[in-house]
Amino acid sequence: MMQVLVNGEVTHTEVETLADLLGQLDYTGASVATAVDCEFVAAGQRAAWRLQEGQRIDIVAPIQGG
Repeated sequence: MMQVLVNGEVTHTEVETLADLLGQLDYTGASVATAVDCEFVAAGQRAAWRLQEGQRIDIVAPIQGG
């Protein structure tokens, strides 16, 4: 099990990729932007993006309104 920081909160996970982490956190199918250690990760790269202990992951959902 590894520990990562997701949107400023400590998260424990056993998944290996960013895509799997998004699934674990119930973001499957959601339109979000992601960054790992301040580096943007495009949606098409998430399945190949291997997570490492202590990384900072930012997940941002678009805000709707007028």
